[in-house]
Amino acid sequence: MEIQSKQLQTRLDRTQESPLFYKIFALVSGGMILDAADVYMASAVASSTLKDNWSTIQQNSYFLSSGFLGLFIGSIIAGFIGDIKGRRVAYQINLILFGAFTFLGAFAPNMSFLIFCRLMASIGLGSEIVTGYSMINEFAPVHNRGKWCAATSLIANCGAPITMLLCTAIIPRFGWRPMFAMIGIVAAILWYLRRDIPESPRWLIAHGQEEKAQKIIERLEVNGTTDFNPEKKAPRQKNHHSFGVSLFVAIVAVSATIICQYTFTSWVPTLLVQKNIDIGNSLGLSTLMMLGAPVGCAIGAYLVDKIGRKLTIVPAFFLTAVFGMMYAQQNTVYGVVAVGFLLTTCFYILMASVVAVYVAELFPTKVRFRGSGIANGIAKLFTVAMPIAVAWLLTVTTTNVIFWIISAIAIFAGAVVWFFGVETNQKEIE
Repeated sequence: MEIQSKQLQTRLDRTQESPLFYKIFALVSGGMILDAADVYMASAVASSTLKDNWSTIQQNSYFLSSGFLGLFIGSIIAGFIGDIKGRRVAYQINLILFGAFTFLGAFAPNMSFLIFCRLMASIGLGSEIVTGYSMINEFAPVHNRGKWCAATSLIANCGAPITMLLCTAIIPRFGWRPMFAMIGIVAAILWYLRRDIPESPRWLIAHGQEEKAQKIIERLEVNGTTDFNPEKKAPRQKNHHSFGVSLFVAIVAVSATIICQYTFTSWVPTLLVQKNIDIGNSLGLSTLMMLGAPVGCAIGAYLVDKIGRKLTIVPAFFLTAVFGMMYAQQNTVYGVVAVGFLLTTCFYILMASVVAVYVAELFPTKVRFRGSGIANGIAKLFTVAMPIAVAWLLTVTTTNVIFWIISAIAIFAGAVVWFFGVETNQKEIE
């Protein structure tokens, strides 16, 4: 039985991109766009309900916080369901939960009901983040695994500008409810299209269901196989530390990436004003800097397979620290935009390489969803605490300190990945 499992694992590692894989890639990417869309939609909806006196500032804080709490709960739950019951189960449950409660939110009679819908929808969304990247990781051909995971991140980050445009066009004319209804309907369509997605063959092999795994592998082999041998690319060694060490590396890497990126992008307009820079239209400058997002994702997608995970991640953390300290010294609009663009590029190299690729690869198949779920869940808790911490720091110190802290966090995370993380580039997944 062990020999058969090993043979199936080798066949799976050598598959080429197939119609089944492209379908999974498209459906996962669609779900990830919804994830990005939801975050920006929530902010726009909160502003609209407050302006219309439908909500209070306190209710809005609960509304936004319920989203982060739901993401945390969903990440943890998805990890256990995905590892114990299977990827397909977790993958289907999360989207129907998100879609149903988002659509229901469109008919909320009051803010309290909308907050409840937001919490339940976010639990589904938290699962989507964990299951999506891990599904691509387990179905993608080993020699291109990093490229496809990072490409998913690139597509996902297109959800933000698309949503901002939709919110700008729809909410002033028709109110916020159509946004909830529209995203709920899109989620339902995606759920329907996902209904016949097969179970991950890696999960099936890990749970002794070789016959089922073989049938799925045959579908992944329709475009032929490669003669790729992971041992030629990287000599066989233990690919994983203990679960505890891998979890430590994953938590630090994901949390640092999200803390740095979220703090910078959320607070740039405020921080620019604090620095007494006459920026005219801060939103326009923020948009220019955010152009670094697709650039960073594209660079990350290219480098993770070319030079390896650690050689992409560690320099990106180091450059984040350098540009963070440089940003603190800028006193002109041009300097702010140029360094801000470079900093944003680094953030999204990290989003593509750490969140989309590296974290899932740190864990063997039997605990992959749990490890990814816990790391992503804890990172989401940090995003709840960061606005409070930044607001407090701005009252007791200068804006430069914010960027020094970003730099310190980035250096620490880079060191943890370098010294404790394993290189997973083009290696077999256990």
